[in-house]
Amino acid sequence: MKQNRYRVLVLVLAVICLVPAIAYTNAAEPPALVVIMTNAPADAEVSLVTAAGLVEVSKSRVAWETYYVFYHRDIGTSGEFTLQVSGNDIRYEQTVGVQYLNSYPGVITLDFAAQTIAGGKLLSRSILLVGLRVIFTLVIEGLVFYLFGFREKRSWRVFLAMNLLTQGLLNIALNGGSPLAVYLMFKLIIMEFWVFIAETAGALVLIKEHRRLRRVAFVLTANLLSLLLGGYLITVLPV
Repeated sequence: MKQNRYRVLVLVLAVICLVPAIAYTNAAEPPALVVIMTNAPADAEVSLVTAAGLVEVSKSRVAWETYYVFYHRDIGTSGEFTLQVSGNDIRYEQTVGVQYLNSYPGVITLDFAAQTIAGGKLLSRSILLVGLRVIFTLVIEGLVFYLFGFREKRSWRVFLAMNLLTQGLLNIALNGGSPLAVYLMFKLIIMEFWVFIAETAGALVLIKEHRRLRRVAFVLTANLLSLLLGGYLITVLPV
């Protein structure tokens, strides 16, 4: 009887394997160009001109920045492009050379008032955003550190040095690439795991105040809160 059951089970599995199934997958996005506009008036608009005409734009705004995203198969493959920029009763054209289109997605910063472009994100922008995120994280984790009863100067020196290093590297890594927050939450979670490992090791080896369990509990609590804070900042601040 058992052998018959096994045979039926094997037969059913074989039939399932042989039945054709439909699978769906997402195709890769076409080449893209992301324009970060600074000093933009409220009615600013940007159009990308190709040989076939204007490329449809996706416009979004995060805090003080405006983004214009263009998707087209010829971006990065057919030479330079022309941007038509308008706003505040001003209209001009800006050429985007091939040197700005050698990454995916291509990212440029357009200064509306100065009528200039620069490749990638401005260094001043990156310093400001990384600095803001690190400061917010230090404030949150510093409050947790204090509530867990750490008072010694040595403990605070270790805390500051450790968090400046780990949170600085984490936010510099998040700042790289596209300013669009697609999949950044996954990247944040993965990197926070390694930050937790590094800070746990640092707390156990370098901080001598209180028991080991309390030090680990602090690192876990602080990193959970900083993960929540980081996820929130991704949604409200430019990346």
